[in-house]
Amino acid sequence: MLYIIATPIGNLKDITLRAVEVLKSVDLIACEDTRHTKILLDHYGIKTPTTSFFPHNRFIKGEYLLKLLQEGKNIALVSDAGMPGILDPGYNLINLAIKNNIEMTVIPGAVAFINALVLSGKPAHEFIFAGFLPKRTQARKNRLKELAKAKMTIVFYESCHRILATLEDIFFVFGDKEIVIARELTKKFEEVKRQKVSQIIEDFKKDKPRGELVVVI
Repeated sequence: MLYIIATPIGNLKDITLRAVEVLKSVDLIACEDTRHTKILLDHYGIKTPTTSFFPHNRFIKGEYLLKLLQEGKNIALVSDAGMPGILDPGYNLINLAIKNNIEMTVIPGAVAFINALVLSGKPAHEFIFAGFLPKRTQARKNRLKELAKAKMTIVFYESCHRILATLEDIFFVFGDKEIVIARELTKKFEEVKRQKVSQIIEDFKKDKPRGELVVVI
């Protein structure tokens, strides 16, 4: 069995009892970063062996993990935070398992963009999750223009290093409308800003944010 397990996005207590139980019982845990996952495992006294599974080794390690699954081993797949398979190499292992008729299940938990969408108070009956926008300015503007045509709530991730440039592009495409930015979700310094784009730009120029942010338009 391949267990796809959501892990906390911030607060280590945001993990289900079932997830802890399964992490203790499986034969191996495939981690995006074993050092990062070790913090969670140590917190809950989980001694299960781990192995790395990240973008640069996903093909070779994927075949290795598939072989173990075919031999009858139980493997847990985790990412650094949140649900595996969303913007991480877990997607590759999941598809490999599907193609080889490996039994699998999901153990649910925190997902940053869902938390941000709910906290935003914006319409959530229809929305687009756009992952990360392009790094280059013109490509990013073009993507925002495409998303704007959908006429529904847009949610995406952005890094602290590009957020000001992205906000300028949002202003260019959408005008000075109210948007929502959530950061440090479930952590001690969680912050949700519900302001016009121009105000958030001014705030971030004075006090540069850290970490990964979720933007809701």
